[in-house]
Amino acid sequence: MIEQDYLDSCIKRFKECKALGDKTFAQLDEEQLNWQPNEASNNIAMIIQHLHGNMLSRWTNFLTEDGEKLWRNRDEEFERHDLSRERLLLMWEEAWQLVLDTLASLTTDQLTQKIAIRTESLTVVDAINRQLGHYSYHIGQIVFLGKWLLNNNWQTLSIPKGDPKNLILN
Repeated sequence: MIEQDYLDSCIKRFKECKALGDKTFAQLDEEQLNWQPNEASNNIAMIIQHLHGNMLSRWTNFLTEDGEKLWRNRDEEFERHDLSRERLLLMWEEAWQLVLDTLASLTTDQLTQKIAIRTESLTVVDAINRQLGHYSYHIGQIVFLGKWLLNNNWQTLSIPKGDPKNLILN
C-alpha cells in the first residue's frame, strides 16, 4: 500500500538526516559546536537549539494542536547560550525521539487529515514533507560548518572522492 510505503520512507529519510548530524557531532568538540563564524551566522549549537524548539513545537500533539505552540520562543533559539556538548546532544536526542515516535504512531488513514502550522491548514503529508525539507536544510548547515571547521581532519559522511563506487554508469 503506497500510504504505508510513504510513512516508512519518511521515517527512513528523517533517520538519515539525524545520522548526518550524529556523525558530524561525533567529530566536533564543545568549542567547535559553539563556534560562530560571524555575528550574522548561526553556530551549530544555535541550529541544534532551533531544531529542538521547532521539533518540540511541531510534533507535540501533532494531530490536534497548531504546530506553532504559544510556549515556543523562536527568537531565543538563535541566541548564543554556550551550552555544553552534553546538553546540546540531550536536546538533539529529545527532539528527534519525539519526531520519530510521532511518525511511528501515525496511521495511513491520518495522512490526508488536516492539521495547522501557524494557522496554515496542511495535510499530514504536506506537514511531514515541510518538516523534512526544513530539517534537511539545517542539517546541511551543520555538516557544512563541521566540514569547514575540521578542514583536512573531516571524515566524510558519504562516498569519499576517488572511491571506485563513486562512478556513474551511463
